[in-house]
Amino acid sequence: MGKRSRQRQKNQTAGRDSRDNDGWGAGYADIIKENKLFEHYYKELGLVPEGEFDLFMEAMREPLPATIRITGYKSHAKEILHCLKEKYFKDIQELEIDGQKIEAPQPLTWYPDDQAWHTNMSRKIIRKSPLLEKFHQFLVSETESGNISRQEAVSMIPPLLLKIEPHHKILDMCAAPGSKTAQLIEMLHSDMEVPFPEGFVIANDVDNKRCYLLVHQAKRLNSPCIMVVNHDASCIPTLNIDSDGKKDILFYDRILCDVPCSGDGTMRKNIDVWKKWTTSNSLHLHGLQLRIAVRGVEQLAVGGRMVYSTCSLNPIEDEAVIAALLEKSEGALELADGSADLPGLKWMPGVTSWKLMTKEGQWYSDWSEVPSSRHTQIRPTMFPPKDPEKLLGMHLERCMRILPHHQNTGGFFVAVLVKKAPMPWNKKYPKVPLSQTQIFNEEAAPKGASLAQESTTKQDGVCGPPPMKKMKLFGYKEDPFVFLTEDDPVFTTIQSFYNLSPDFPKLNVLTRTHEGKKRHLYMVSKELRNVLLNNSERMKVINTGVKVWSRNSDGEEFGCAFRLAQEGIYTLQPYIHSRIIRVSVEDIKVLLTQENPFLSKLEEDAHSQAKKLGMGSIVLKYIPNPNNPAEPQCPIQLCGWRGKTSIRAFVPRNERFHYLRMLGVEVFRDKQGLGQKRSDGEKEGKQEVDEEDKMEKVAEEEGSAQNEADAEVFPPRDELPWNGYILDPSRGQLFS
Repeated sequence: MGKRSRQRQKNQTAGRDSRDNDGWGAGYADIIKENKLFEHYYKELGLVPEGEFDLFMEAMREPLPATIRITGYKSHAKEILHCLKEKYFKDIQELEIDGQKIEAPQPLTWYPDDQAWHTNMSRKIIRKSPLLEKFHQFLVSETESGNISRQEAVSMIPPLLLKIEPHHKILDMCAAPGSKTAQLIEMLHSDMEVPFPEGFVIANDVDNKRCYLLVHQAKRLNSPCIMVVNHDASCIPTLNIDSDGKKDILFYDRILCDVPCSGDGTMRKNIDVWKKWTTSNSLHLHGLQLRIAVRGVEQLAVGGRMVYSTCSLNPIEDEAVIAALLEKSEGALELADGSADLPGLKWMPGVTSWKLMTKEGQWYSDWSEVPSSRHTQIRPTMFPPKDPEKLLGMHLERCMRILPHHQNTGGFFVAVLVKKAPMPWNKKYPKVPLSQTQIFNEEAAPKGASLAQESTTKQDGVCGPPPMKKMKLFGYKEDPFVFLTEDDPVFTTIQSFYNLSPDFPKLNVLTRTHEGKKRHLYMVSKELRNVLLNNSERMKVINTGVKVWSRNSDGEEFGCAFRLAQEGIYTLQPYIHSRIIRVSVEDIKVLLTQENPFLSKLEEDAHSQAKKLGMGSIVLKYIPNPNNPAEPQCPIQLCGWRGKTSIRAFVPRNERFHYLRMLGVEVFRDKQGLGQKRSDGEKEGKQEVDEEDKMEKVAEEEGSAQNEADAEVFPPRDELPWNGYILDPSRGQLFS
């Protein structure tokens, strides 16, 4: 990879982590929070209302409150919210530490359904109270299992403004580390009864390593409708799909364009920005931001919405990019008014005039004032449009700038664009649909053809898109994505063992190997399958699909070589009509707190069902009783194994704790026990790496042991997912 490519990759990852993964407390106390150039620049621009600049600067120097968002799908999210309110927030309201009353977490007024909260509690305060320590452990554990996300408040805004529906095709252009991507996936799955929504999310990032962080975030939601790809967002390839037997171009209904930026809105937690900030940062990023935004609107469907956002307050990165985009669009784009979409959110309207300053302190109000020696650094698109009528028609006041002192947040900028017609360069070139395909696929064309096309554009005086770069694939070589055929031999036993529905979409099942035994089987939605099959040569896919089955080497003896995987159980279960045991709340408590309980430990109903089943993989299904509000009001489905005389749940550790909390069992970490365990060896670390593989090994061990008379295999005590935690049935708690 050349120097410029590395720099572009560095630029595209700048300024995004800092607002996605919000932490606790301050830190960096030794860094002086002063930057005279920053103060002079923003005071001169007048972005802060008169009389509020001191409050603005004071807020910028204060630590950022910790914010959490309850993730997951609707019914599960409601249970987590209930748990937070009833078990933690109530107790915290009455808490005093060192004579000072602790302020309980408060909901973000503008976030729907009380699903986002903020608190000023620091790490120091948390350490002083056992009650707060339990609350912190709860947050850490639920974050690890993907049910709570520590995400800065302003970072939650763009997905809400996209107005996602389950049928929308969505592109997240600069997605890592993935907090906003998770929001998009949740919105697609607003109806849990539908395992395969028609829509999907394609999450892209230029940095190959950060793509794996993105995969980790997305996998926690176990969706078959997410695909992670690795491309430069400014020249991300146009994709093809089959539509009614014909090749068509994939246009997205919604695009999130959260571009890399200078990040001066993150100074409250990203303390390094104080000493590194200079106006040159914005000047260097403006061109990249505009190229990414242009590429986004090119791929947006007519009638679709694109949200452009930065964590910078600088108009050069904000209104200047939007104004240039609107001017290039010649009426094809318009700014939407989002003022009514987030009631309770305080924001400042976008500005229509601004100036530019160099790091030496030189100001320019117009491109005509810029000396030719500066023309490579300062570009015409960085200034407001000259034509007052054109400027008025852009409605830049519809942009939204969030200032830190208004609601105790970070700084942020967001604008919502609606596409009314094809972009002018896409509209003027083609005479037939095929030509349009060629225009969109410009990056895949031979170099000579691109030059010829560019030459024609200049001769005809036709507005054209920014020059596209030839797509290159970097990073690690990924395993292939191989779709199974309907008559694949693996389905023979799977179909009969689990009694799959006739409408089970076998064509949506894939594996990651061309040769040898298939170790894991994954599922994607029909729409993502369409994308994968038609773009395998022009798109670098890092990950897609949710795991639904894993091979159990001794499984053939029990009727099927593949056991169910917990990740995909909510996707797969609607198609399964056998191997299901309906369980009660008490049954789940037994299954999640005992190592390998005998069948007789189950309540009578579940025990009776289990006795009728042979050995092998099973679904443990809890259906909520609306007449008993004291019990969880969301469905719970767990993968398990029916042994010869025992039964066990195959659920990763953090998910166990999550479900136990939902059932009213408090779980506390035995820190001393865990520390001792780590000192005894590396088992704990290995367990964290791949909980699923460990569960698979246990399944295989138990499967082979069932051939011996009355033999039941118990895994080593220190490898159990619940090790370090103890259940006191009389208190309904797991504690040290």
